[in-house]
Amino acid sequence: MMLASTPRPYGGGGQTSSAFHPPDGGMAAAVGYRSAKYTPTEWRTCNRAVLRQAAADAAAAETVVRLSRGACQRSEAEARGGQAAGTRRLGARLQEVHVLRSELRAHVERLAAQTDLLLLLKSRLEKALDATEIPYGVAADNLACRERRLGAELVRDAVEDELLKEMDLIRNIQALLQRTIDQVVCQIKLNREAKMTLELDWSDKWQAYSIDDQCGRYSNMSGNTQHHPSSATMQDQVSEPTSWLKFSQDNLSRAAQEEQTTMNLRVLVERLLQDTTEDLRFQCAAVDQAFNQHCADLAEAKTLLELQLTQILEHIGAQERNIVALQQAILDKDAPQRVAQSRLYMRSHRPNMELCRDEPQLSLVEEVAQLDAMLASLQQQLAEARGSLAHLEESRTALEKDIACKTHSLLIDKDKCMPHRRRYPTVVTLSGY
Repeated sequence: MMLASTPRPYGGGGQTSSAFHPPDGGMAAAVGYRSAKYTPTEWRTCNRAVLRQAAADAAAAETVVRLSRGACQRSEAEARGGQAAGTRRLGARLQEVHVLRSELRAHVERLAAQTDLLLLLKSRLEKALDATEIPYGVAADNLACRERRLGAELVRDAVEDELLKEMDLIRNIQALLQRTIDQVVCQIKLNREAKMTLELDWSDKWQAYSIDDQCGRYSNMSGNTQHHPSSATMQDQVSEPTSWLKFSQDNLSRAAQEEQTTMNLRVLVERLLQDTTEDLRFQCAAVDQAFNQHCADLAEAKTLLELQLTQILEHIGAQERNIVALQQAILDKDAPQRVAQSRLYMRSHRPNMELCRDEPQLSLVEEVAQLDAMLASLQQQLAEARGSLAHLEESRTALEKDIACKTHSLLIDKDKCMPHRRRYPTVVTLSGY
């Protein structure tokens, strides 16, 4: 504190004030006895003035010393208190940054783990999608093979219906798996973006933590401090404490949301893979059951046809023997007919009244008529036998053709289609493992 200076009677450098100097030209004006020396009164007055000034200066100096000592003590206390408060605030700030940084690191690790699990699920989905190509190819090959069935066997049966249902199911599952893969890829992208945001925020906080930690370690004994006069001016701040905290909380909230979405998506994908696998295996079992039933029906029908063919062959043999017997019977009637007709012819040459309708004549006429009727009946029986044999031969041909068609169908279904279906993927493969 500056004190007002007390008026001093003397000038600096030991010069006396103008009040004690003799007037100009005094030596000439004096009567010859007045000198430049002061009078005793002036000397005493001057002496008292010097003492008073010295006392005033000493008192002022003591006041200045006392006030300066207080100012030094107060400034020391205030400086130490300000430094301690700054250190405490830096420590509190470090704690806040550490808490947020720990939360950011935890969410980064959780997002990374969830993303890795999603990548595994994506790989499973792609494998499951690739695995559906095998059953689709099997079903398409089965339908193509069954198009080579012959005759009436080329029918839209239960097997074909189940195969068409299987192909529709596989196409729908393939479309569903592809949409799910796209959804998983999109979620992986969102997770990585959220993770990158968290990592940038974490990196900034790590750098800020390092800076504040270094600031907190500064002390009056630190040798790496220096003057930065312009550092105390207000800088253009990017954020305030409220917006700073909200920024990190928004990032954490988004990360938590993506983590929850990822977990829900994982559950959905797991259930989807399980359901699609069960649906494919169920339809595969339905197709196999239809094949087995159709093969059993074919085998049964083929057996019945073969039994019928055996009977037809027996009838054909019997009819052929019957025809031979009829032909022989007709042939056997030729001699009696010639004999009877010859007798009648010879007796027609009897002369005059001897040409009589006697008993032999009547008997011969009746015999010839009977033979003609027998031959006509045998000829009719022979014609019917030959017609029956022709029908039997047609039936045999139809039976043999039908048996051949069913044998061919059994070959396609049982020996080609069903063994090919053993290539159907297992539950593990369809699940993407």
